[in-house]
Amino acid sequence: MSLPVDASVLPASDTSATSSASSAASRQGSVPSAVSSSEASAPSAADLLGFARRTASDTALVASLPLDPEGRTWIRLEGPGGSEAWLIGWPPGTGTGWHDHGGSHGAFAAAAGRLTEQSLAAQLPTEGWKVLELADGIDRQRQLADGQGRAFGPHHVHQVFNTSATEHAVSVHAYYPPLPMMRRYSRVGQVLRLEQVEWAQEWA
Repeated sequence: MSLPVDASVLPASDTSATSSASSAASRQGSVPSAVSSSEASAPSAADLLGFARRTASDTALVASLPLDPEGRTWIRLEGPGGSEAWLIGWPPGTGTGWHDHGGSHGAFAAAAGRLTEQSLAAQLPTEGWKVLELADGIDRQRQLADGQGRAFGPHHVHQVFNTSATEHAVSVHAYYPPLPMMRRYSRVGQVLRLEQVEWAQEWA
């Protein structure tokens, strides 16, 4: 099975583990009212961050994730309010590459080890470009460990990686709506180039 890179991120190891947890609910159709019931109950980025932090503190769950020395491993979780969630193991030196989340907002939190996130402090246009020159001063970097997490909006572009040469990292990720697609980018200096668009049906 091929899964999106993510987490922000999602893993792509042939030896990865999957769980029997139920899949995230499909999005509801539009309701002809000011605020539909599905919109009213949709989890915010803050809700997803709270879930990620609570789940990251579940030591029994974290310990149940099989770890592989070369490829990322994962367990699919049932996130709040129909969100998509994952517990992901990161071998030393692995990462995601630059990507976005197809218009979904989300959050992730470190459960074990340490992860580094590099992100862009800018709202990039989501359509109509293949090569973009980034302005100076928009790069951000942070390290997450011991239950630390971060939430992000629907235009977030980042890459996440485990810089340790010896230690696995484990993290929890959640997205709402469930990822419809992801865009993957390459970067040379300040030039960001769209390389691939992955659709949710390709991950099934």
